Amino acid sequence: MNAEASVQRERGSLVIRMDGAFDTESAQAIGRELAALPEASEVYIDLSHVRQFHDRGVAVLGDILAATHARVSVRGLRQHQYRMLKYLGVPSSALNPLATGYPEVAASAD
Repeated sequence: MNAEASVQRERGSLVIRMDGAFDTESAQAIGRELAALPEASEVYIDLSHVRQFHDRGVAVLGDILAATHARVSVRGLRQHQYRMLKYLGVPSSALNPLATGYPEVAASAD
């Protein structure tokens, strides 16, 4: 996996932060985290520190987000990735963290 992930629980929500290059393996890692959650869990995915997005990884993420039962909010996307995810059926509300009250939590030290 090219992206490094930090997963933490904050105030009953799961926060996944990634940095580095976001590829298919990175998207699949997010998918595994989402699959392990109870239905209707609240998840925040922070991609603001990703320096490079692979289109295939974004496409896999789109499929995962469109199929999940968790309430997901993603931030840190560039315009191209935002458009890709919208085309793949990810609801705009999941791609607009300001509308969903994205928590401002400190990065973990692990």
